[in-house]
Amino acid sequence: MVEVRAYKMADVAAMAGVWNEVVRDGIAFPREDELDEAGAAEFFGSQTHCGVVIEGGRVLGLYILHPNNVGRCGHIANASYAVSSAARGKGVGRALVEDSMARGKEHGFRVLQFNAVVATNAGARPLYEKLGFVQLGTIPGGFRMPDGSYADICPYYHEL
Repeated sequence: MVEVRAYKMADVAAMAGVWNEVVRDGIAFPREDELDEAGAAEFFGSQTHCGVVIEGGRVLGLYILHPNNVGRCGHIANASYAVSSAARGKGVGRALVEDSMARGKEHGFRVLQFNAVVATNAGARPLYEKLGFVQLGTIPGGFRMPDGSYADICPYYHEL
């Protein structure tokens, strides 16, 4: 049975594994450095909220939620999602996004904004649009791909 819940310290090693898989793929996250377990504990612990999807005791995916900016823009949240390659296409991403929207609202955020959705991300973009996110435009060549070429990025937002 699939469960979406706040992460626990016991999840951190598995979360780092899923996160690092997306980092290594190099086609969705701006980050280039992987997290070791200590770095992962610090990184995930510094977020406003981290959620995980668990099935049979295994972490299938996770998200981080935090302010997109400070001060007068601190009511806008940002989130990043990581789904293990073995779990993609099975609704894990949708569960993560929906949970992040609910938790964002609980934490007092009014908007959820994605700054850098890679235009070629054929899994995420249709999901975001199906959930009511609005694309704000396109930033040409905003993401450097692993081969050194550049892909467009598409910022999105959704009121919470």
